[in-house]
Amino acid sequence: MISIKNTNIPQLLLLLFLLTSCKGNNNSESEVLESKKNKTYALKAGPKPSVSFINSKKNAIDHFYKKNWPNNSLNGGFLVAKDGHIIYEKYEGYANYKNKTEMTSESALHIASVSKVMTATAVLKLIDQKKIDLDQKITTLIKGFPYPDVTIKMLLNHRSGIRNYSYFTDKKEIWDRHKILKNQDLVPLMINKKINLEFRTDSRFSYCNTNYAILALIIEKVTGQNYKEAMKTIIFKPLGMTNTYVFDYDKDRQTANPSYRGNFSLYYWDYLDAIYGDKNIYSTPRDLLKFDMGRNDPEFFKTELLKKSFIPYSNEYKGQNNYGLGIRMINWETGQNFYFHNGWWHGNTSAYITLPEEKVTIIALSNKFNRMTYKVRNLAALFGDYPFKLDDNGISE
Repeated sequence: MISIKNTNIPQLLLLLFLLTSCKGNNNSESEVLESKKNKTYALKAGPKPSVSFINSKKNAIDHFYKKNWPNNSLNGGFLVAKDGHIIYEKYEGYANYKNKTEMTSESALHIASVSKVMTATAVLKLIDQKKIDLDQKITTLIKGFPYPDVTIKMLLNHRSGIRNYSYFTDKKEIWDRHKILKNQDLVPLMINKKINLEFRTDSRFSYCNTNYAILALIIEKVTGQNYKEAMKTIIFKPLGMTNTYVFDYDKDRQTANPSYRGNFSLYYWDYLDAIYGDKNIYSTPRDLLKFDMGRNDPEFFKTELLKKSFIPYSNEYKGQNNYGLGIRMINWETGQNFYFHNGWWHGNTSAYITLPEEKVTIIALSNKFNRMTYKVRNLAALFGDYPFKLDDNGISE
């Protein structure tokens, strides 16, 4: 038995009080951290545009829409917003042609390479949380990664020199196309099949889907979640993107809205349809507007990170077209800049345009192949000094 005969009772009581207080503080800190992790951001729209402003733009947009998609031929969703307020919106056609399910504001469509903007945003959020560094080498994150000089930044801005997985797996000696290719197959293939770089790392730009498939693996490594859950945690849930999800090849093939050719014949699944990070996010124009508002909200996405996204990183050759961290851009000599990302996968086409200076968002999505989706860039001329013409097709994935 332990004797307490000589114990100072007041000191003992004080010690017990302090221990209890510390335990309570630790619990409180844990609760605060968990609360921040699961925080839903109240997206703040700017001042509502005047009725005269809305009407002047709405008429011009409506004329553009009817000219480029006569007889409601978009088969998708389209919106234009100013300061977070939608000034024009259309949903036409069928989300599912076989079932005659009409397209609505909640019809999630495959946004193809516009997924890269979201993957890049998630990576930058992890950088902001000090979980990874922009210049960190991939070899420190993925065991056996065969390209020692490649960094996270080089994956984001397409300067890694890595070859596109859709090209090297097309060879039967590399991959059996009867088997579904997954992100987890890519690095072992690069190692075992000795896939060489296309060019010396960081020597030039080359748009490459493999970069973003690897970034998805990094998101999984760092968060301890699969990409689908990580994107929900980092972006979709906080921004209230309730109709957005990452396609799961094994679970979602029967429920995802299909992809069509111009005559509504179906695109069937192929061996590349399970890869995510570069593609495979389904979303709606309204959810993409929420995403754009979030990216431009300093409480959700820090201004310095957004500025890094909009830097043109490939300047070996003089030209207007460039790429930032997950965003395409046109940089004119006048100093005017245009930021966007297009997408194309099977019959799905998508266009995401963000005009930070004018606080304008333009979104177009379609699941019936139509290159006119990309022409929505011309609408930027209604809001700022952008030298677009109606005959500019704007085609660039």
